[in-house]
Amino acid sequence: MSRLLDVFETLISPSYRIFGLVDASVDTYAPHADRTNWLLTAPGMVYLQVPPQVIRVLVRLESWSTAPPESDAQWSGAEDVEVEIPGGDLALETIDGGQKGIPLILPAVGLHRMRWQWTFNRAGGPFTSPLAGHRDPLPMPPGHDEELNGADQFCLVQIWRTGASEAGSASRS
Repeated sequence: MSRLLDVFETLISPSYRIFGLVDASVDTYAPHADRTNWLLTAPGMVYLQVPPQVIRVLVRLESWSTAPPESDAQWSGAEDVEVEIPGGDLALETIDGGQKGIPLILPAVGLHRMRWQWTFNRAGGPFTSPLAGHRDPLPMPPGHDEELNGADQFCLVQIWRTGASEAGSASRS
């Protein structure tokens, strides 16, 4: 049975339509990734592309003992990734603001699975896709007003360990 181990929430202002969750022990850089995907990954880092209309994102990070139960909530978008977290010293990062350390406790370092889910504030829409080659209006399902708490976007990131350290590896699902 999966257990919620730790939770951290913060408000972040993305810059250049992106923000990331990084392992502060890794030299971060902008990953050369396929900009047609919402999540851009490299060892020790995951970046989320956000619509150009987004100024404030409420981010909720959850650390789990194993894979958390699936939610039946509707989201504007969701992706899962696996990423190596070699040091376990997590930070949120923006291009303009640099790194902001976060006190989320992980059970161990190594390979982790992350489930990223996000939605947008219906009162602030419409929001357009930041993905390369897409400028379509994004879906904004109801039901997340409390989580948004006035922010433009709410992002839930659930993290759990999946394996021992595999230095330098990261894979997409």
